[in-house]
Amino acid sequence: MEKLTISNNVRELRFQHNEMTQQQLAEQAGVTRQTIVAIEQGKYTPSLELAFRLAVIFKVPLEEVFFLSTPPP
Repeated sequence: MEKLTISNNVRELRFQHNEMTQQQLAEQAGVTRQTIVAIEQGKYTPSLELAFRLAVIFKVPLEEVFFLSTPPP
């Protein structure tokens, strides 16, 4: 089974929200700035809870924050 690749728009969404810093987002989400960095770089896939928390912070549907960049087989 091919591994699915999950991408995100976190960096773009931060800039659309008054150029929010990684630190500001981390504080609102209850994680470290390093976690936000890793998510933005695609090195870390967040838990479902954190993914929804980010969507709530940005006031957008989950699919606007995270999406599959490789289609399922």
